[in-house]
Amino acid sequence: MRLLRTLSGLTIAAVCLAGCGGSNGGSASPAATPQFVDPAAQASSAGPASAPVEAAPSAPASASAGPSASAKAKPSASASASAATKPASVKYVFPVDASNVDWSNTHSKYPGTDLFVNCGSRFVATTSGVVLEVSLKDTYVEGNPDGPANGGLSVSIMGDDGVRYYGSHLSKVQSGIEAGARVKAGQLLGLTGKTGNASNVCHLHYGVSAPCAKTGDWKVRRGVVWPYTYLASWRAGGQKSPVEAVTAWEKKSGCKA
Repeated sequence: MRLLRTLSGLTIAAVCLAGCGGSNGGSASPAATPQFVDPAAQASSAGPASAPVEAAPSAPASASAGPSASAKAKPSASASASAATKPASVKYVFPVDASNVDWSNTHSKYPGTDLFVNCGSRFVATTSGVVLEVSLKDTYVEGNPDGPANGGLSVSIMGDDGVRYYGSHLSKVQSGIEAGARVKAGQLLGLTGKTGNASNVCHLHYGVSAPCAKTGDWKVRRGVVWPYTYLASWRAGGQKSPVEAVTAWEKKSGCKA
């Protein structure tokens, strides 16, 4: 185990330098065999695609999610990160349903976390909520300026606690995960991979943020509060909530990342 974590640490350091930013209750296995969206079959996909995610803070802010085929939901206005505390019914689970996973308490350039795990591991909903954006196509081109395409295939949800949770670099997105769909804590969203600007390393980029514009604000969506302590709690079966930290960030920043 010590050797495994040492190797994981080396991998984390290498990827962060390359600029990726460039279990209790976490299983929730579906009753039927999972069906995934094939990124190559974009034209026939029922869910329109957006191109979310990680980018350097120096890149110009944009109100657009990139390509016009952006999957946008219209969640209730009552779901806001301004809530002082999480609803009593909200349950949190670790976002990767796998036994062999490691992550760092640091990230290059902005608050976020890279969870290092084998390609094809289960990426699940952190909590119950509504899908905000889904990217079904990897449009990242190496050498292009950082922007919403950096995340490759990705999913963001707005939790019932009013916080947005985002995962990217996926290899596949679960069929039926599209803008406006309701999800439960632990529900399968997709499989981990290395699409987008993942430095060719299998991992999940994970971001926690205020919903702000809800769709299109990729500089916020990629992460604005450090996820590490929440991940540590959820991994151990705890229920530490990011609501207070996200609310404080929103109040201080006015949703400007």
